[in-house]
Amino acid sequence: MADLHLYDVLVRPVVTEHSTQLVESYGQYVFEVHPDANKTQIKNAVETIFETQVKKVNTMIMPAKRGLRGRREYWRSKEWKKAIVTLAPGQKIDLFEQ
Repeated sequence: MADLHLYDVLVRPVVTEHSTQLVESYGQYVFEVHPDANKTQIKNAVETIFETQVKKVNTMIMPAKRGLRGRREYWRSKEWKKAIVTLAPGQKIDLFEQ
């Protein structure tokens, strides 16, 4: 288990069309997290930083994406870890609200 500081766990919020729909429909927020962070560390970081109550955390590894230019391959993006955080009913994070 990695000994990460609280503010090193969350790398950035992921704001896409799909993640916005998750916020509106299910109260789920999407973050890019440190590759070594576990679900407990993610839950503690979100609860402390945003002062909310977390119900559930799902994590997944997003694969690297490959691109082609002619016959040459290159890597468009690197592998990263994504966390979908479900908050308790009635809770919200103002960062994602418009």
